[in-house]
Amino acid sequence: MTALEAVRALSDSMDRMYAGMRGDMDMNMTDLAALRMLIMREQSGQAVKPHDIATHLAISTASTTKLLDRLSDSGHLRREPHPVDRRARIVVLTDHARSEFFRHFGERLTAMRGAMEGYTDDELRSIVRFLADIEHAMVPS
Repeated sequence: MTALEAVRALSDSMDRMYAGMRGDMDMNMTDLAALRMLIMREQSGQAVKPHDIATHLAISTASTTKLLDRLSDSGHLRREPHPVDRRARIVVLTDHARSEFFRHFGERLTAMRGAMEGYTDDELRSIVRFLADIEHAMVPS
């Protein structure tokens, strides 16, 4: 298998995984993508504004408002004042969202960590660099 075939296979398996999670969590793909983005940004300590979600998902402001209303109504997020800019709002995950996401994703995450055990730190650094390069190639900044 070539590297690009492996990337396509990984992408396909991720599509299947997220489709299963979407069904398990009773969410559409955009809602789940927003939750994933919020979890990733939260883990890196970044505040997320509604505009960040719109840009990340490539959706309109109106669609973003509807998405945020849906996820707010379902108890997955809250809108809060921005910690620095009093005019702005940020979007914050609820404990319910975190626990539901990790309840559905946790088993898969454990399996992925297990798959990495056979690699050295140097090999993993090369894989990380490769995947970052692929990411940048797919979504140019």
